[in-house]
Amino acid sequence: MTKGYVQVYTGAGKGKTTAAIGLAVRALGAGKRVMMIQFMKSPSYSEHKVLRDISSNFRLEAIGKPFFIADESSIPPEELAKIKDQVVIFPPGKPPAEFIELAKSGVRMAKEAVAGGEYDVVILDELNVALHFGLIEWAEAEAILDARAENTELIITGRNAPAALIARADLVTEMREIKHYYTQGVMARQGIEN
Repeated sequence: MTKGYVQVYTGAGKGKTTAAIGLAVRALGAGKRVMMIQFMKSPSYSEHKVLRDISSNFRLEAIGKPFFIADESSIPPEELAKIKDQVVIFPPGKPPAEFIELAKSGVRMAKEAVAGGEYDVVILDELNVALHFGLIEWAEAEAILDARAENTELIITGRNAPAALIARADLVTEMREIKHYYTQGVMARQGIEN
């Protein structure tokens, strides 16, 4: 590639991480080197079992803890009652320091990955969510964009992409939920959503 672009997959619908993984597989098939950093995720998702060994040209880093994180204003009480044992809840604007430090370690890793020339494609999965919950500041995400080498393709996923990121991106795809069985009480299924 002579020029890399910034792609953003956002929106409330499912498929953002799945699209990024598909792009990674395609890039690997073309002999490209790919790094995927998953913000706010621990290595407990089904894709980790296969992606870690998919290619010597692929590196996966999960920057998160076993529990998801959310501010208390972002989840309706009836939903929270269903998942309260699986989520770390914090007051709006006050995320736990340990989660902030994990996210910042991911930012440092991302800046090095996009600038270093070692990877053709860098995927920052759930970076938008880390921004939304205040685990990282826009200035930190902007520093990643500014550090990007011209030929590095950068993929950023997660709902609630900020307007400033959308303005800087070359491609933005919004996943829109039309219908989902989650509304009928079906939780994440291993191998499909997890």
